[in-house]
Amino acid sequence: DKGMALGTALALMMSITALSLPEMMILRSVLKDKLLAVFIGILAVSFVLVGLLFNAVAG
Repeated sequence: DKGMALGTALALMMSITALSLPEMMILRSVLKDKLLAVFIGILAVSFVLVGLLFNAVAG
């Protein structure tokens, strides 16, 4: 079995779009820095948990 685990690939694809620099620049104009940091933290933790859960379920 070669390649990346499906849960890892899923977490990577979600994080690439959601935590990209252009999106952070757009959100920074709308959100305060503290709220943006909380948003980034929640998304990062969520993506890791989704990836781990998917890997556990998919085997």
